[in-house]
Amino acid sequence: MNKGNCSSLADFIFLGITDNPGVKVTLFSIFLDFYLINLLVNLGMIISVRINSQLHTPGSFFLSHLSFCDLCYSTAIGLKMLVDLFAKNKSIPFYHCALQFLVFCVFADSECLLLAVMSFDWYKAINNPLLYTVNMSSRVCNLFMARVYLVGTADSLIHTTLTFCLWFCGSDETNHFFCDLPPLFTLSCSDIKVNELVLFTIFGFIKLSTISGVLISYCYIILSVLKICSAEGRFKAFSTCISHITAVAIFQGTMLFMYFRLSSSYSLDEDKMSSLFYTLVIPMLNPLIYSLWNKDLKKALQRLETKR
Repeated sequence: MNKGNCSSLADFIFLGITDNPGVKVTLFSIFLDFYLINLLVNLGMIISVRINSQLHTPGSFFLSHLSFCDLCYSTAIGLKMLVDLFAKNKSIPFYHCALQFLVFCVFADSECLLLAVMSFDWYKAINNPLLYTVNMSSRVCNLFMARVYLVGTADSLIHTTLTFCLWFCGSDETNHFFCDLPPLFTLSCSDIKVNELVLFTIFGFIKLSTISGVLISYCYIILSVLKICSAEGRFKAFSTCISHITAVAIFQGTMLFMYFRLSSSYSLDEDKMSSLFYTLVIPMLNPLIYSLWNKDLKKALQRLETKR
C-alpha cells in the first residue's frame, strides 16, 4: 500500500488471552503461580551456583545462565500479560513494544545457543572427566557465554530493526498478549517478504546449527558411554544427560512449531497457547528438570531453602 494512505501507529492494543471475566480470575491465579514459581526456582538456581563452592563447575555455570535467560524473557512478557488480564487499557507504546520484543529475542536466541553449548559441556565431562576442568576452564566458559550473548543480541537487533521499520496502518489491535513477529506482521501494510526471508534464514540457521550441535554431541556422548565397563557407570552417565535432552526437546520443539509452520496453517489462537507454554511453563520447568537429576544441585537448593 502507498504510505500516503496509511498512518503510523503510536500504540498497539493486545486483545489478550480471553475476554471472559469469570475465566480471567482463574487464569490470573494460575499464571501468577507459574510466574512466582519461575521466579523462585530460577533465582534459587542463580544464587545457589554463586554462593555454593561445590557448584563452581562449568555445568553449573551454564545452568545459572540458562536460569538467567529464562528469568529475563519470562519477566519481560509475563508481568505485562498479568497486568493486562484486568486492565481496561491493554495498549503498549510503539517503542515499549520494540523493547519487549528485543529483550525476548535476545534471551530466547541465547537460550537456543546455550543448550547447544551445554550439550558440548556434557560431552567433555563424560568423554574425558580427568581433563574436564582443564578443557572447560573459566576462561573457556566465559568465552562461550560472551559469544552466545553476542549472537543473540545481533540476531535480535536485526529482527527488531526490520520489524519496527515497517509501516503499520489500519487496526492497532493484535490478537496476542505480547509483541511477537507473527501478530505484528498481520498489522503491517508494508511488504514483509524481506522480514520473512530474514526470519527463516537467520533464525533457521540458528535452530539448525544448535540442533545439529546437540545431535552431534550426543552421538559422541553415546559412543563414550558405551565404552564404560560397568553398567552402573553407564546408567549414571546416561541419567545425567536425560535432563538436558528433555529441556532441549521441549524448548526447541515449541520454538520450531511457533516460527516454522506453513502460513496456511497459522492460527493466532494456537500461537497464543504455544507462547504461553514457552514464556511461563518452560522457564519454570527447566530448573526443576535439571535439579531432579543433579544431586549436588538438589542439595544446594535444599540448603538455600533451609537458610531462607
